[in-house]
Amino acid sequence: MDPASQDINLNSPNKGLSVDHSDSLSDVPVGGAVGNSANPLPPGLTEEEAEELRIELTKVEEEINTLRQVLSAKERHAAELKRKLGLSPLNELRQNLTKSWQDVQTSNAYVRSSEKLGEWNERVTSSELYKKTQETLSQAGQKTSAALTTVGTAISRRLGDMRNSATFKSFEDKMGNLKYKVVGPKGNGDVVSSPTDTTPTQENPPF
Repeated sequence: MDPASQDINLNSPNKGLSVDHSDSLSDVPVGGAVGNSANPLPPGLTEEEAEELRIELTKVEEEINTLRQVLSAKERHAAELKRKLGLSPLNELRQNLTKSWQDVQTSNAYVRSSEKLGEWNERVTSSELYKKTQETLSQAGQKTSAALTTVGTAISRRLGDMRNSATFKSFEDKMGNLKYKVVGPKGNGDVVSSPTDTTPTQENPPF
């Protein structure tokens, strides 16, 4: 007799009574059923096709990881070569910027933009409005230059009048007298003999 279906303990109050576990076992879900309910297959896809796709996805992910490792090794090797060649990050950045600018200059968009700007510049410079504006600015510059020249001439004339005025001459005379008093006649190139120079020097003093 199956011990799972009948109590063999003779002293038990439930002796001889069979235990039915069919209801409890039916409530336990099967592993496959759980997996299908958690990840339901898309419509029109069989289990075999899904399994093949899973295998292919695993292979692709492994290849991606391999390529990442190879790329990392290549980058380390490139960095080592740059270090041996003395290529600093700053020099590399300059080279990249130079190359990028050359690429931009040779690109079709840049060439077309340059041509378009040249056409616009030619149209603007040949327009009547531009010519009138240029003439106006030229005349304004000439007038400004003439005005500055006139002001400079007037200032020079004014300074000459001040120098020839009686007040300036009186001031100049006072400054000359003050210089004479402070410096003395030596300031004018005159030689002043000292008192000791008046005494004649005896070549043969008497005994």
